[in-house]
Amino acid sequence: MITVENLYFTYPGDKIPTLKNLNFTVKTGEIFGFLGPSGAGKTTTQKILLGILKNYQGKIKFNGEHVNQIKSSFYENIGVAFEFPNFFSKLTGRENLDFFRSLYSGETADPEELFEMVGLQDAIDVRVENYSKGMQTRINFCRSLLNEPDILFLDEPTSGLDPANQKNIKNIILQQKEKGRTIFLTTHNMTVADQVCDRVAFITDGELNLIDSPKKLKIENGEKVVKVEYENKSGLSERLFKMAGLGNNSEFIELLKAHTIETIHSQEATLEDVFIKKTGKELR
Repeated sequence: MITVENLYFTYPGDKIPTLKNLNFTVKTGEIFGFLGPSGAGKTTTQKILLGILKNYQGKIKFNGEHVNQIKSSFYENIGVAFEFPNFFSKLTGRENLDFFRSLYSGETADPEELFEMVGLQDAIDVRVENYSKGMQTRINFCRSLLNEPDILFLDEPTSGLDPANQKNIKNIILQQKEKGRTIFLTTHNMTVADQVCDRVAFITDGELNLIDSPKKLKIENGEKVVKVEYENKSGLSERLFKMAGLGNNSEFIELLKAHTIETIHSQEATLEDVFIKKTGKELR
């Protein structure tokens, strides 16, 4: 769906490139996570892919067609949710979405159905100036789905949301994938990326460090041990056992027989652990 080759970009007046030799592909129908801390180059990359920022070096193609040659009809088939929503504050949620849907030539989704999907049905006729940050994040997400797009560009789609609404948005993103849509997700939230992305790319200081599936990254960078927490006379205790030969480990088997087991966990790394290990930087 998307191919990026040798991408460089420098903002006017800067001496150091913001993006340095990026190379990656996004497959049709996958959720591709673009992960990194604030200022890493995530949003800049997204804006170049959308044709907002020009004067880049390298090649960007959508289905084999160069992005700088794509016609305006391209925008009929993409949905975008930037990190910082921009709406007409004096208009209601319904009026905002009605305006934006009027910009498309094809069929659009029903705003009432979208508002209900994200739990905003009671606020559809409320002025946007009275929306909280989390409510604005959700209406922004609704706007990205208005035109039933083939490709979704989502920039921090769960920012400012409580756990329940975060879970709902993640579920909707997965539902969009089931419909065959391709999703380019930029975030510094490693938990969200781990739960929804098929593959992730780590970007720091404008450079890509790694691209792979979250599961593979966590397994390859975790410890090959299991931690057993169990009850004994002095309270809760824990022991570590190597995975190799675990089924024949007499101490492990005896522990299971002799004690009440509270938890058994493999010690795979978190996605954030992998990011710090591979990039030497923490998310912030």
